[in-house]
Amino acid sequence: MRIDVVSIFPEYLAPLELSLIGKARQDGILDLHVHDLRSYTTDRHRTVDDTPYGGGAGMVMKPEPWSQALTAVAEARPGHGGKPVLIVPSPAGERFTQALAHELAVEEHLAFACGRYEGIDERVIEWAGDHFDVRPVSLGDYVLNGGEVAVLAMVEAVGRLLPGVVGNPESLVEESHSDGLLEYPVYTKPAVWRDREVPAILLSGNHGKIAQWRRHEQFRRTSERRPDLLEVFDAGKLPKADRLALQELGYDIVDGRPVRRQGTAEPAG
Repeated sequence: MRIDVVSIFPEYLAPLELSLIGKARQDGILDLHVHDLRSYTTDRHRTVDDTPYGGGAGMVMKPEPWSQALTAVAEARPGHGGKPVLIVPSPAGERFTQALAHELAVEEHLAFACGRYEGIDERVIEWAGDHFDVRPVSLGDYVLNGGEVAVLAMVEAVGRLLPGVVGNPESLVEESHSDGLLEYPVYTKPAVWRDREVPAILLSGNHGKIAQWRRHEQFRRTSERRPDLLEVFDAGKLPKADRLALQELGYDIVDGRPVRRQGTAEPAG
């Protein structure tokens, strides 16, 4: 996979040289390029912003440097397939999820446009649609100073799904959000730490019982911390053990979805 990131702070992306993503770059799994937007300006001050039409606070990123930078990125796409995908981090975009990370992980070429100030001139987004599959994406319902933090998160989330990046592929199957639920709690040695014991079932050696306990903990933790995930969880074809776990937590299966029974206490947290 090729990834291009355009930013006025290219040094912000230095962490992508570290850990598993950095190793993936070294191994040739991930071909990642970071571009300085100011390199595509034409004035001696390397200006990338100007005042907004219509007035208002802040500055808006100028369209011409962006068009030059994105044209160069589009022309660098590998192969001769369809358009590259251009991710524009924006609080007005679709929510970034694990499902979207999986969707992006099969793409051949991703590009990221890191906006700053009040954002990028909207005409750039419209124009880019001729050259990219443009997708404004948000990490969540909050505002950052720029897109770089979001890009760091998204590149790591997508990159770790590429074959060969994570040493044990099974760990990708069992983690949070892989099946719509949160991950079960994990423990390591010692068995007793500060008077707190590891759950006895994990020391039993009974792998069937351990798997059942972990599954139950997934439902319990999701119910307590993210009940909104259970509201859209597909429970239509769950095995009997999973249905029993949900019933113990106060849920009935109605039209293929878990529904909390009336009179059942709301989950803590």
